[in-house]
Amino acid sequence: MLNRSKILFAPLDWGIGHATRIIPIIKYLSTQNCEIIIAADGQIMTLLKVEFPQTQFIFLKGYNIQYSKNKKWLPLKILLQIPGIIKSIIDEHKWLKKVVKIYGIDGIISDNRFGLFHTTIPCAYITHQLLIKTGNSFLENILQKIHNRFILKFNFCWIPDYQQTPNIAGLLSHPIRNLPTNIKYIGPLSRFNKKSGVTIVFKLLILLSGPEPQRSILENLLISQLIDFDEKVLFVRGLPDQKGLIISGDFNKNIIFQNHLSAEELNNAILSAGIVICRSGYTTIMDLIKLQKNAILIPTPGQTEQEYLADNLMQQQMFYAVKQADFLLSDALKKANTFNFIVREFDMELFKKPVEEFVKYLHKPNPLLNSFEKN
Repeated sequence: MLNRSKILFAPLDWGIGHATRIIPIIKYLSTQNCEIIIAADGQIMTLLKVEFPQTQFIFLKGYNIQYSKNKKWLPLKILLQIPGIIKSIIDEHKWLKKVVKIYGIDGIISDNRFGLFHTTIPCAYITHQLLIKTGNSFLENILQKIHNRFILKFNFCWIPDYQQTPNIAGLLSHPIRNLPTNIKYIGPLSRFNKKSGVTIVFKLLILLSGPEPQRSILENLLISQLIDFDEKVLFVRGLPDQKGLIISGDFNKNIIFQNHLSAEELNNAILSAGIVICRSGYTTIMDLIKLQKNAILIPTPGQTEQEYLADNLMQQQMFYAVKQADFLLSDALKKANTFNFIVREFDMELFKKPVEEFVKYLHKPNPLLNSFEKN
């Protein structure tokens, strides 16, 4: 038997979805004679420690990207953070070189962290955004070329979507031109499991996520509209590093607030809800598709990826979507009740074959490893 391979995982800290979607890959690699080491900080580390309490963790500072309260200022807010992001990429690449030597890393899997490539160690990069939507085709073309240069620094680029139609991410994962040569569509990723015979307990499951301040803005909007709601609601705030409940039952006895749920608890909560209200984050969408659950999507204002996904999936009639500025709970529920949801079943086990190939690649001498340096 080959020695156990040490695999370093490092998810981006831009919302918890980058962490939760790698959970099925981590679990499967654990069955492939691999030892897992996870690099993270903050709520990402908190969440993954709950899911993998026996796994070794090391600190890696996040990009700490901040949003603006006003949608129109978001592009400027992100633009002003680019120097800091570039510094983070440079710092994490230097950090990686040290960590590989200290821990004897055999392979690296980065979820959207640009700097975690290595010249002699096989590395895979996970992203569903080959095309970064901005609303400006000229800028999109520039960003795509920049992104491609980073992607090609990795041996593999895994795209959690289907290559064929229908797919989930549309043009985000299937740009018309300039596809990197190392991409592989591995199918959607979800840590959840479909179960039969689950009783509907809650009329609504509200599932929040994403960076501040927009997470809190939506939370406050929803709370203000739930004061007199007379059916059962489970409200999950998406704050794994916070303890306790924010509001007691005196607010509305029909509503249960939780800061965070474990994977198994959230799996059951989604299945036991009549309908879900959530952001149109890609990981959340993959989870809903896996569980075949209807949902009302509220894209984060100014986050063009979420806005595109919400529009694209509503056109496919997979989900109902409404803008945050236009959201009225009673109206959204009424319209969702008459919306003709098309529930599609997708194969969610496709990722296993690429993972197996990656493990085999760890032990295969390859003189062309990361040949980008020769270019």
